[in-house]
Amino acid sequence: MFKEEHERPSTDRPRRSGRRALTTALAMMLSLSLAALGATGPALAEETPRSTADTARIDPSRGQAAKPYLGWSSWSLQATTYPGVNPDGGGSWLNQKHVLQQADVIDKLLKKHGYEYVNIDAGWQDGADRYGRPTVNAERFPDGIGYLADYVHARGLKLGVYTVVGLGKDAYADGTMPVYGAPQCRSSDLVYPDLRTTNGWDMSYKINFDSPCAQLYINSIADVFAGWGVDFLKIDGVGPGSFKGGENYDNTTDIAAWSKALHATGRPITFVLSWALAHTEADTWKNYSNGWRIDTDVECYCNTLVTWNSSVKGRWNDVVQWIDDAGPGHWNNLDTLNVGVGEMDGLNKDERQSTMTLWAIESAPLYLGDDLTKLDRYGLSLITNDEVIAVDQQGNPARPVSQASRQQVWYAKNDDGSYTVALFNLDDQRTADVTARFADLGFDGTADVRDLWQRKGLGAATQKITESLPPHGSRLFRVTPKKVDLTVPAAPVDLHGTASGAGSVSLAWRTVTPGRQPEATTFDVYANGSLVASDVAEHDATIDGLEPATGYRFAVVARSADGRTSRPSSPQTITTSAADGPTTYEAEDAGNDHTGNAGVADCAGCSGGAKIGNLGGDATLTIKDVTAPTDGRYLVKIDYVDGDVSREAQFTVDGADTGTWITFPGTGDNDWDHPQSIMVPITLKGAATTS
Repeated sequence: MFKEEHERPSTDRPRRSGRRALTTALAMMLSLSLAALGATGPALAEETPRSTADTARIDPSRGQAAKPYLGWSSWSLQATTYPGVNPDGGGSWLNQKHVLQQADVIDKLLKKHGYEYVNIDAGWQDGADRYGRPTVNAERFPDGIGYLADYVHARGLKLGVYTVVGLGKDAYADGTMPVYGAPQCRSSDLVYPDLRTTNGWDMSYKINFDSPCAQLYINSIADVFAGWGVDFLKIDGVGPGSFKGGENYDNTTDIAAWSKALHATGRPITFVLSWALAHTEADTWKNYSNGWRIDTDVECYCNTLVTWNSSVKGRWNDVVQWIDDAGPGHWNNLDTLNVGVGEMDGLNKDERQSTMTLWAIESAPLYLGDDLTKLDRYGLSLITNDEVIAVDQQGNPARPVSQASRQQVWYAKNDDGSYTVALFNLDDQRTADVTARFADLGFDGTADVRDLWQRKGLGAATQKITESLPPHGSRLFRVTPKKVDLTVPAAPVDLHGTASGAGSVSLAWRTVTPGRQPEATTFDVYANGSLVASDVAEHDATIDGLEPATGYRFAVVARSADGRTSRPSSPQTITTSAADGPTTYEAEDAGNDHTGNAGVADCAGCSGGAKIGNLGGDATLTIKDVTAPTDGRYLVKIDYVDGDVSREAQFTVDGADTGTWITFPGTGDNDWDHPQSIMVPITLKGAATTS
């Protein structure tokens, strides 16, 4: 049975939408392949245009965003309905006085811990001048953006502003708007003849970058921001992403143009993208920006800043497909960190610590959204814990050992040979033990353990760490193995099956940061204790010549250039399919049961042209009479479509009370006809079962 979690509300925000309500939930076409597993003011001064010959690509060697940034952003306060925050309507909190107050708190309390950015979100702009360049809302910011920049710079801080992708409809006017410094160009030269719209709200015209006037226009705006002394630019509504896809919402050329324009100003300006960017364009985002939002807004648009269920908890699933994309110059952005003011945040203490823990272990930018003038003692202790901040600044994102249950272990090996280890209990109701087994992390034996939240050593632990955690609770440790053989490579980790059939199994694995150990150059694969593949140069292998309907216990050993071998990886047991397998089951077949709003829907890209959609909550899907040739741990291939950033579902067998939680990475482009596949290990009995 499949049952999906989807507490992801819609919003009426005027500028950026949050995660939309679930209208088309996780849609499935199941192929159950049973082959088993184990500023100066509002006016803009004219200036001489400059050359744009510099490359647009992000170069980490420049030092820009070498580490995740720390700071504060205004949007959470603008978006909340918390009593008294926005007395004159949505977003009315934003003004010069309030922003300067936040800057003063950063200067006095937080700067010494690394916080430096003061970022103004939507609402600072008041239309455009006659050249289509942004003008400042003089009522909210009477002294202009340049004044704010001077103010924060005098305190050793940096200023950020916000814009949206595309050409504003007000700037287009009747098509006769001139481009500053390019008298040959008009706004009609910037767009397509049909005035097609773009961005997450269709509030702008799509810019045609085949026209040379387009780059000149972007240059003119970048010059304005640089002239004001801006240090950071967030561009919003970017696609593919922002729950939009298709040609009109492909803003990759916009981002390349902005990157080129910002670099050519000569001013270091950190450049980040929003929101819920499509992972299919990860290489583009890495080439042309310093970071990207991996999800929708974290804010709940309610009478607190966030809630656990509205969007915070989704980050544990949404970030996973992005982990390997983070690094110097470009980071995964989990959105605003709202943990500093308990009465406003909407999170209890356990949830506040867990949120900060995830952001830190993922090396996400730590930018606060609270009213910093109201920080409580507990919140201040969280955001100023230098040992936790150091984890974030290492730039070494952690990954989960498994997400099959609500009790999860996330880890990263550090350059000094230590490990960052986080334990989470993501269950909503019950206290539970969470265990980190050292073998799953790539080492064994005894290790020294330091509690980073408590800032104290806990002594030695042997083979594992177990903690009892409350619902939504967490612990964060630095684990340092006591005896490491520095002459051999670290053991491979994350061994898993990627495909299987009657006579073969495909495997993949990872290696951790070598640290002081030699690097692995090749690998040997064992099945049931026998060598079945040697000198494998890649991190994957297909093992042929296996018997049908047979369980195999696989392990992988790493080998260094001089032939020294690691200890074996944690084993993985996989059962092959029957001789005539694997067997495919279609979700939409008439013999299956679906409940609630779940139903058959057309799907051009799906097998059979159909899928089961609107799964979630009480809407479930049951595949009947699934057969396995023998008892075993099978690889089940699930084909699905998910145009969101990610969804999760629970897979149970024979109506069991508990099952396997599955995270389905999404495309983020609102494409619900694009199938993807995931392989899931499931234990099945050698008889007909109901899944």
